[in-house]
Amino acid sequence: MPGAGAEFVSNPSVSGQHSLRLEPTQAVAIAKFLRDEMQFDFLSNVTGVDWADKTVPEKVKVTRTVAKTVDGVEQPVEETVEETRTRVTPGYLEVVYHLYSVALKQGPLTIRMRTINRVDQVALPSLTPIWRSAEFQEREIFDLYGVVFTGHPDLRRLLMWDAFKDHPMRRDYVEPDDFEYEPTAHDDVLKRAQAQRSRDQGSATPATEDLSLGARAGNRDQLAKAGQ
Repeated sequence: MPGAGAEFVSNPSVSGQHSLRLEPTQAVAIAKFLRDEMQFDFLSNVTGVDWADKTVPEKVKVTRTVAKTVDGVEQPVEETVEETRTRVTPGYLEVVYHLYSVALKQGPLTIRMRTINRVDQVALPSLTPIWRSAEFQEREIFDLYGVVFTGHPDLRRLLMWDAFKDHPMRRDYVEPDDFEYEPTAHDDVLKRAQAQRSRDQGSATPATEDLSLGARAGNRDQLAKAGQ
């Protein structure tokens, strides 16, 4: 269907699970078509993927002026050389949906969408109005990856608290080093174990000293008998 906003993406791996990449502006209409016309009535799972910025080396031809000696005279000459440069490809966030047709016993059909970047253009249309099972899973992706699902009925964090500032499943996420200690139910057990260890270590020292003194006393008695 030319112009439908769906691009076929082949998968050369052994699994051979090909997919459809949907244009976000037409994704809801395509999803509705897949549900109503193609009978893909069951959405099994939704996952997020963080594709970070990629540095790509590429060879380019550059024309430059160099000094060369021609017929005994040094003069500027233009020459074309090949140089290796690096190009940064901006990263993006991707959301992958797996669909099944319970009625036709077909699937999975994998569809995916990607954001423009992973910084400030991270919005994608929610497919929860088409498949209700996407609701919590899109919330999880919003929470852990930062994808903003427009049209979602209840978009809020699912695992992290509301004041949390970052997205833990991003590739560049850095764990904070300012954790505050919180008492747990095992603190009393740990204190008793430490106290018992201290008592055991304290009682071991006198016993060792008594044994050493007894040994020295026995040696003196043996020496005295030998002298007699």
